[in-house]
Amino acid sequence: MADPLRAFRDLVAASHRARPEDVPALAMRCAELLDAREMVVYLVDYEQRTLVPLAGDGAPQRDTVVVDGTLPGRSFMMTEEHATDTGSGLRLWVPLLDGTERLGVLEVLTATEPEQELRVDYRTAAALLSELLTSRRVYGDVVERTRRRLPMQLAAEIIWDLLPPLTFATRDVMISAILEPAYDIGGDAFDYSVNGTRLHAAVFDAVGHGIDASAMTSLTISAYRNARRCGLDLVDTYRSIDKWISAKYPHGFVTAALTELDTTRGVFRRISAGHPGELLLRDGKLIKVLPGPTAMPLGLSHLGAPIPEVEEEALEPGDQLLLYTDGVTEARTDDGEFFGSDRLVEFVTRTLADRVSAPETLRRLVHAILDHQAENLQDDATAVLIEWKPARAPTSEMLPD
Repeated sequence: MADPLRAFRDLVAASHRARPEDVPALAMRCAELLDAREMVVYLVDYEQRTLVPLAGDGAPQRDTVVVDGTLPGRSFMMTEEHATDTGSGLRLWVPLLDGTERLGVLEVLTATEPEQELRVDYRTAAALLSELLTSRRVYGDVVERTRRRLPMQLAAEIIWDLLPPLTFATRDVMISAILEPAYDIGGDAFDYSVNGTRLHAAVFDAVGHGIDASAMTSLTISAYRNARRCGLDLVDTYRSIDKWISAKYPHGFVTAALTELDTTRGVFRRISAGHPGELLLRDGKLIKVLPGPTAMPLGLSHLGAPIPEVEEEALEPGDQLLLYTDGVTEARTDDGEFFGSDRLVEFVTRTLADRVSAPETLRRLVHAILDHQAENLQDDATAVLIEWKPARAPTSEMLPD
């Protein structure tokens, strides 16, 4: 008989001294106590094209599964449970989610048809295993090795170690991001933070590529976080980052979108430092392209106005904002045809109109960009999608004047 309380207690108790490679064995132990024959953890690779079984003691043998066109892939893409009949029981695919961050899927092989309550327990087990994977991954390399299909360049290693999770959501806002080329990115990055009712979000694009660009980007992210954590406003944040880049990289610069969103009132404030303007989307349609650039790139303020103006945009519930670097629109075919802003807008609006989630929209977008340039991006491409969906509609007192 299933003993979910013991299963979850044992999983939590074992987690305190678990290595990342112990997770497969813990999943199998959890399976025993939940009347399942097997539980197998699959992690998505960095390019989000394949689901790779996590190796470890006691892990059943499994093959890598492609995301597109498969049932486990659909479970990952749509973050929903899927099942097939094995004759005696079910093979369930349950999404592995750390909050709203998609890690992979959990395969649950049952010996009999499980009751609905037991299927809920499988989802709880998947949630606990996701938390365990997230907390344990920094203590070993097996998770990183599993997710890598190719050797990662040092410049990319530096950037990935700096980034927050690709997706995060509260009851009022979701933010999701994607970067390519996953194994060779150098100058692009993003960062965000949710503090009370304010979402801080930024996208950066350092000039150049490789280790020099990643070092400049590393300084930029650290300066951005330092300014934010010191409580500086957008203008002083811009000036602080600009000062550090100018001092340490006198011949370099970084374009950036520095933004803040009041998640209660829907007021979006921004500085576009030599960067493309964000796309404002509503009901799956492009409403406007926000002005860009509105300030000099970071590190070059001495060539223009040293104190940039902050622009404001009033959002409506359900609005989405797409931030991106020029590597998205400037991806080009061998004969020089750019991906372009029109194609970007058409792709994103069509995908969102199909009610595809923000992280899945960006996954499909970056694959479309890679397909356009025959899998060989000549520049980094980064996109961030922000969705404002307040749990409570703003009242007239809360709206901006």
